Amino acid sequence: MPLIPSNLAAKFPQPSIFSTKNNNSLKTHFRFLVSHHNINYPKSITPICCLSNCDEKTHFYDEMGVNSKWVEVESYVKELEVAVKAVHVACLLCQKVQEDLIFNGGDNVQAKDDNSPVTIADWSVQATVSWILSQAFGPENVSIVAEEDIEALSKPDTTTILSSVVKTVNESLSSADHFGIKPPVTNLEPIQVLEAISRCNSTGGPTGRFWVLDPVDGTLGFVRGDQYAIALALVENGQVVLGVLGCPNYPMNKEWLNYQNGYRRILSRLTKPGALGWDNNGCVLYAKKGSKKAWMEPLLSGDKGVGPARQIKVSTIDNPVLATFCEPVEKANSSHGFTQGLAHSVGLRNQPLRVYSMVKYAAIARGDAEIFMKFARAGYKEKIWDHAAGVVIIEEAGGIVTDAGGRRLDFSKGTYLHGLDRGIIACAGAALHDKIMSAVDASWNSSSL
Repeated sequence: MPLIPSNLAAKFPQPSIFSTKNNNSLKTHFRFLVSHHNINYPKSITPICCLSNCDEKTHFYDEMGVNSKWVEVESYVKELEVAVKAVHVACLLCQKVQEDLIFNGGDNVQAKDDNSPVTIADWSVQATVSWILSQAFGPENVSIVAEEDIEALSKPDTTTILSSVVKTVNESLSSADHFGIKPPVTNLEPIQVLEAISRCNSTGGPTGRFWVLDPVDGTLGFVRGDQYAIALALVENGQVVLGVLGCPNYPMNKEWLNYQNGYRRILSRLTKPGALGWDNNGCVLYAKKGSKKAWMEPLLSGDKGVGPARQIKVSTIDNPVLATFCEPVEKANSSHGFTQGLAHSVGLRNQPLRVYSMVKYAAIARGDAEIFMKFARAGYKEKIWDHAAGVVIIEEAGGIVTDAGGRRLDFSKGTYLHGLDRGIIACAGAALHDKIMSAVDASWNSSSL
């Protein structure tokens, strides 16, 4: 079963317009293409050009060279497939590290210069994802903007932590073949792990292609056994073209949210999971810009691979009285007082959904909530890795994400979201979005932000 759902079958022409000329290379590429999307054509049929060397559309001819047609072929197919697999591997890595932190304790948590926590999961995920992308596309073709660097790991007193990171990375990659990723022939050495982490040194910008990675978004939630996310996006010429969001503690079944994470973890060990893992497992969400579709897969154990994906859509609720809004748990960089006042002014009465990390974006995209608002305190600058993947997923699921002035978020100015108008507003639909923006305009001048 293909990892990424597609409606490509409907876009391909009837067999009569293909050439039967003998070209083994082209046949190989085309067989990969049609088998990947469950399209059955005779082995003798060969396209004139193929997925690996064509633009977004591929030109096919019949045997006589007439009746040519243009057939759409989705771009970023390989990039999205590799990214989804990499995030699945990273989710399993994080689950194991978090279990160890919760049940066994340990000293594998460090404080960064801004006093925010960083764990071996942050460095291990960054190294793992960097290695997978580099193997898939070649290290010379991979540029990554990411949160962590190797400075803290390079200090003499961090030998034990570095050893733990190297061990975690190798254990994770050794089971990556369950997701169709070829593991390294031999275990990576510490210098190779540090190289993979330090490869994530891009500063972004308006031109070219770069990946945006937050290895553990919501590290504080991760350390506390709560919600967190692994976020990976691809930016091309300043535009986010695909996003993948792994949420290991965000259950597929919304009803499981009624249980605290600790209870859910215990119950998951006592109950028999569904055949496809659609109950209390975490999830991976992803979308490609312009597809108008977003997808969600259950996060399963590595020896089972991944289950089938299903399409997700934002909620259809447009009445603020019925809507649920999300806001950050942390009070250090956002104003709860302003968002609460704003929610009250537009008629929101439901209990707010407060979760760590980009899980808030996941909640909007899959219809568990309708509004996400974040208004940063003075002096705080939003980073692109905290939003890139979530924004494209919500938009392709049918939602809207802008700043408080109604402008789309700009990911072309480096590592920060420069030019942000007051705050960020994500909504399930245009009606709610308009009401929230109007409320912001009416309340802003009287606020103390």
